[in-house]
Amino acid sequence: MSVLSTALLVCGAIVASSRPVVVGAQALTQRGFVEGSARVFPQQAPNDPERLVADVLARVELFFKPTPWMQLAAGVDLRANSHAQVDDRWRIDLDERGSRRARASVRRLAVTLTRGPMSLEVGKQFIRWGKADIVNPTDRFAPRDFISVVDAEFMAVTGARGVVQSGSETFEGVWVPRFTPSRTPLVDERWTAVPAAATGVPLVDAGATWPEGAETGLRWSHVGARAEYSVSFFNGFNHLPNIDSRVLPAPTRIELTRTYPAIRVYGADAAMPTRWLTLKGEAAYVRSPSAFTDEYVLYVVQAERQVGEWVVVGGYAGEVVTARGSVLAFAPDRGMTKSVVGRASYTIDGSRSLTLETAVRQNGEGVYARAEYSQARGQHWRATVTGVAIAGHSDDFLGQYQRNSHVALTLRYSF
Repeated sequence: MSVLSTALLVCGAIVASSRPVVVGAQALTQRGFVEGSARVFPQQAPNDPERLVADVLARVELFFKPTPWMQLAAGVDLRANSHAQVDDRWRIDLDERGSRRARASVRRLAVTLTRGPMSLEVGKQFIRWGKADIVNPTDRFAPRDFISVVDAEFMAVTGARGVVQSGSETFEGVWVPRFTPSRTPLVDERWTAVPAAATGVPLVDAGATWPEGAETGLRWSHVGARAEYSVSFFNGFNHLPNIDSRVLPAPTRIELTRTYPAIRVYGADAAMPTRWLTLKGEAAYVRSPSAFTDEYVLYVVQAERQVGEWVVVGGYAGEVVTARGSVLAFAPDRGMTKSVVGRASYTIDGSRSLTLETAVRQNGEGVYARAEYSQARGQHWRATVTGVAIAGHSDDFLGQYQRNSHVALTLRYSF
């Protein structure tokens, strides 16, 4: 039986209706979708001749609220892919540590307890920090799936998150006992850009060295009449890896190993609405005890304005390196810095929307642009057409993907 058939059977068995099911004081709600997409790349990459990549994703999420102070949330993903980006094994993946996406994975599995101004969420969950768009320097509990670098989904982490609200103040504490990494591009596919000097030499994925120990974080937020702001502290590991490489003979090949350095991050963000614009800023200082790892400051300043059905965001993402390491790193967050960034969205009507997004390096050596048009039909169907253009110098983070401009079509059925 195909993955798509299995996904449809699972969705049909779990989801009999898109409306909440209420039994006495208990409520069970569910949502989900089945989605098929295809990406077409006009150019071949030196290490990847494939120009058409197709994906299928089926997702089901359940929410159960047995009492007013408790909610259970669970979600499952089923996947298939035409380009070996999905693991062939049939198993339920919980830890998200595989180099490929799992055929079946638990997207989330958590319980939330609420009492007065306090809440506690325990389990696999999504934790987001920061206020900026496109780049979020303080967002350290938010690994992403970078198999296709410019289409990266957020991934959940497993841990506990407690929140206490007191008037305009919010205090948040996070404890994650087991590290969850971001998923990096596959070494034999186009999103791993091969330097010119290594063209023709096979790259070998030698796996990863996983760090041991818990990650912790604290965040204090204030919401005032004229501004809102927060400060945060993170003690854990970078979910983006350093890359150790070594050349092996007979036959000649390059072996790549992922390592995840310990880091401490001191962050702050703020948003201030004015008559004409909403001003936002976010910054983080990243330190590491590893002599092989860079220490740096990431920051974003931006302005946001809504005019009719348009929402326009523009700003600058920057980086200041305070100490240089000696190891290559895969760092899309830093790769998007030293850039003018922007995003615009337009709601055409209740069923149609348009989104534009761009990042241009200040030296002009890297350009990324994305345009997306989406249209719904009825309550269940939505089609989305996306165009991505990438250009620049091969030594630039954005420019190295210059052969990865593409057009994508996605068709989704929601239930």
